[in-house]
Amino acid sequence: MSSDSNSQPDPDEPDLVLDEETIDGVPVLAEVRAIEPAQSPALPTVQAAAAAATGFVAGAATLVLMRRHATRKLARSRLRRGMDALPIAGTRSFLIDIHLIGKHEE
Repeated sequence: MSSDSNSQPDPDEPDLVLDEETIDGVPVLAEVRAIEPAQSPALPTVQAAAAAATGFVAGAATLVLMRRHATRKLARSRLRRGMDALPIAGTRSFLIDIHLIGKHEE
């Protein structure tokens, strides 16, 4: 287009307006049939049941793994002590706090 601000078409550009064709058409229906009502899916119920079942299985598997881990850890600690170790009657823990007192300078 030209840089002129007037509304006259540029003689160098081809016509962009195409010839229009008017069609007087009537829609044709293939065969007439009754429209069946849509069935409401039970999807939310199925999803809730699947989520609950999955959560239960995951929790049970976690519980089994934690128990197995604790049992194996206990067995390993017994093996480390050995069969001829002294029997331990009990244990005690003491917290010791030591203060060093300096001399007064007079």
